[in-house]
Amino acid sequence: MQLKTIVHGSPAYEEMIHLRVKTLLDPIGVAPSFIQPEAEKEDILVGAFEDEELIGCCVLTRRDSTTIQLRQMAVKQDLQGKKVGTAIIRFAEELVKGLGYQVMMMHARDAVLEFYQHCGYQISGEPFTEVGIGHHPMQKQLC
Repeated sequence: MQLKTIVHGSPAYEEMIHLRVKTLLDPIGVAPSFIQPEAEKEDILVGAFEDEELIGCCVLTRRDSTTIQLRQMAVKQDLQGKKVGTAIIRFAEELVKGLGYQVMMMHARDAVLEFYQHCGYQISGEPFTEVGIGHHPMQKQLC
């Protein structure tokens, strides 16, 4: 597996959008238009590749000078539970630590809280509903 950043607007970015729609949005009935490519131009886009095929991804969005938000984490369904997500998280953490960020936060779907807790993230606030499903704010101190 190869982990790397993805260039906004590239063919890999288009694959990333497709994976996010198929894995995250379609199962809960959210329209693909939920993803706003124009708003992601300044984000850090991370992809996991196996033989040039995108198998997982996430979006990293700056919140302030010390905090970055992990969003839209997706792994191909047939590869979930096979450490792809863990590898993406670790790569993203090292990448943003190198850029000076100290905290990674997210709005984690209730169904994957255990995964993020296993990666060292802690619930940091009250549960809420987003895109029609339960979420919890979570965060991790990176350094």
